[in-house]
Amino acid sequence: MNIEKIRQDLPHYGNKIFLNSAGSSLSPHVVTQKIQAFLHQEELFGGYKLEDIQALQIAAFYKETAKLLNCKDRNIAFAHDATDAYIKALSAIPFKKGDVVITSSNDYASNQIQFISLQNRYGVVLKRINSLSNGDIDMIHFQELLQKETPVLVAITHIPTNSGLIQDVAAIGEICQQQGILYLVDACQSVGQIVVDVQKIKCDFLSATGRKFLRGPRGTGLLYVSDRVLQSKMAPLMIDGWGAKWTSLNEFEMKPSAKRFETWERSYALIIGLTEAIRYANEIGMDVIEDCNKELQSRLRSNLSKVKGVSVYDKGSQMGNLVTFRKADIALEDLKDHLDEQEVYYSVSTLEWGLIDFKEKGVEWVIRFSPHYFNTLEEMDKVAEILAAV
Repeated sequence: MNIEKIRQDLPHYGNKIFLNSAGSSLSPHVVTQKIQAFLHQEELFGGYKLEDIQALQIAAFYKETAKLLNCKDRNIAFAHDATDAYIKALSAIPFKKGDVVITSSNDYASNQIQFISLQNRYGVVLKRINSLSNGDIDMIHFQELLQKETPVLVAITHIPTNSGLIQDVAAIGEICQQQGILYLVDACQSVGQIVVDVQKIKCDFLSATGRKFLRGPRGTGLLYVSDRVLQSKMAPLMIDGWGAKWTSLNEFEMKPSAKRFETWERSYALIIGLTEAIRYANEIGMDVIEDCNKELQSRLRSNLSKVKGVSVYDKGSQMGNLVTFRKADIALEDLKDHLDEQEVYYSVSTLEWGLIDFKEKGVEWVIRFSPHYFNTLEEMDKVAEILAAV
């Protein structure tokens, strides 16, 4: 990890302490340069001609993403964001009344809203796996639900937005594969932060965004689709002339790859930018990034535990680079003002983003710090000093 080179790729970093990569991270300068160059070429040649000229660069998105996730190019689809990817995966499943979806108690709020919508419209039944006292998924309860319910889908969020918990998606994937159950993983907060290997997770779908730990542009995302799904002819409910070809009056032929989950119109400039961000991570190595991130979050958690009045709310036998906390007797607005004055960048997670988790913890809000490999240990020390001073 060449931290000096990495910081040089953030020429406008200045004096801030950026701890919001779980929200929208800072892109390496080369990502912005690639996007700007592509847009300038669109001005010269027009979008369609440039698409032909830059066909190899555009195709590199699938190659780099497949390398990142340990799969084949054919398994990758571009999405406009993580929710776009997630919804397309859900829409490919022909739900009928009474079908059971199993999820966890630490799922992403938007996913839960989508499941509730499926309940309301199609009569799908939603079941949630209990959590253990340490925050981990209760695997015994999961097995009991499988025996009792025979689910159509198991859907798990790898790392929820409201805490640093890392859920054991690989253990669940092993069971789902053995029983032939469709398995959807929301990896929005894990891709780019830690090694994510779809062969080990054994999922059928995996969704992610570009703007978080991948350090790509907003308005980008990706969807992994397994060979099992592709071979079964599953496709999004609303497929268009990019994902399929109209072959006769009442028939169409789908693309054989995950591109059937894409739509015709997308920003190729943003695809080029996302590709560069993924290439950047691949060149460093996700194992190296994960090791660095573990060191950063460990230092930050240790420092915060020593600050008088600070309570850290994350649980789990495995925890990642989302560190959530409050400081006793300090109102949210006062804490925000103090951090803003010191140029600390952060997020606030509120009750509606972690309804079950926050009610169990007895809080309505937490501050969320999410360091990434471009941060330094010195910053982890300094931000603890800043919190001690409020």
